[in-house]
Amino acid sequence: MIDHVGGCHCGRVRFRVRAPRTITVSQCNCSICAKSGYLGLIVPKENFTFLRGAEDLSEYRFNTNTAAHTFCRHCGIKSFYYPRSHPDGVNVNARCLDAGTVLKLKVCEVDGQNWEAEYPADQARTYRFDDG
Repeated sequence: MIDHVGGCHCGRVRFRVRAPRTITVSQCNCSICAKSGYLGLIVPKENFTFLRGAEDLSEYRFNTNTAAHTFCRHCGIKSFYYPRSHPDGVNVNARCLDAGTVLKLKVCEVDGQNWEAEYPADQARTYRFDDG
């Protein structure tokens, strides 16, 4: 596990996330992820540190109003959000990580259009860390 740093396009929003050098990300086909090209790295909240820019964030909620999609109100980039699927986690946009710390990125398809089937209520949520 190492520290990765990232943020929005204009640099006002910055964060640090603790994850392996090889990361597994989700490419979700739900309406918001597909339209924005989001590649999600979901980590436990304790592996995420917000560094700066709270006053620069706006929030967007839709459908069940559970997930809190945050984006920079200046440049519009969604560098992380608080997901419905993992209420104890943070979903970081791997595309917003600074260059140099990710050794390899593995993409896992997620069927967000059929959210309830993809994330059954009776199944425990896991984090897809992969050091290999």
